[in-house]
Amino acid sequence: MIIPKKSLGQNFLRDENILRKIIDSLNLREGNIVVEIGSGQGALTKYLCEKPVRLIGIEVDKRAVQLLKDRFSERLEILHRDVLDVDLGELAKQYEASLRVVGNIPYYLTSEILFWLFDSHSIVADATLMIQLEVARRLTAQPKNKEYGILSIFTQYFTDCEILFKVSRNSFFPKPEVDSAVVKLKFKEKLPAGDYTLFRSIVRSAFGKRRKTLRNGLKTLGYTELDLARVTFDLNKRPEELSVEEFLKITNELYSVSKSTNR
Repeated sequence: MIIPKKSLGQNFLRDENILRKIIDSLNLREGNIVVEIGSGQGALTKYLCEKPVRLIGIEVDKRAVQLLKDRFSERLEILHRDVLDVDLGELAKQYEASLRVVGNIPYYLTSEILFWLFDSHSIVADATLMIQLEVARRLTAQPKNKEYGILSIFTQYFTDCEILFKVSRNSFFPKPEVDSAVVKLKFKEKLPAGDYTLFRSIVRSAFGKRRKTLRNGLKTLGYTELDLARVTFDLNKRPEELSVEEFLKITNELYSVSKSTNR
């Protein structure tokens, strides 16, 4: 038994019914390359080891690493490091296959882990994650909703995201102060057309001025009133009113403006 460390955001899932539901939702197939984030004491790992997959566990806690080696050394490859230091591209290259990711992730690292996955979108098939319920709702939120924001837009840009089921705080030890949810992110094989770097800058700048209009947010990127006058979209709207598709439309129009003005 490992005593959970608050500094590592450790809340160990102990509800066997929930663990089995997660496994069932994965629909694992023979030969899948599965990356488990935060293998911990092996609660989910033991079920993953029963499947005909190649399993790679990422674990930063050296106490857990030793426990995992003792229990699953023949079925589990263990990477003893911080998840954000792991190069998924190298793993995909090593196994010559796309990756399937699963994990009960530290809630304080949720955004960082999501963007770490987004950065590897071309080699990740899907990710099934236990996250805070409030954050799960943000991932799937639609425009004109108070939960809609940057995380919603980038999640929906890269993936088709679904909340699979909610999980009570009573399913964990120690019990967290919030309820959780398991979400599935299926990464898109083809991303929307457009310049992603510019799209990212526009979204971040727009929400950096969330209570302001799009016009004010875009000015922080150096666009002049003359530049913005060439955009057909209503820039007096606020960023939380726009869908991913509408942000892409603005991106494509501003990309054309930049090209025509050699910026």
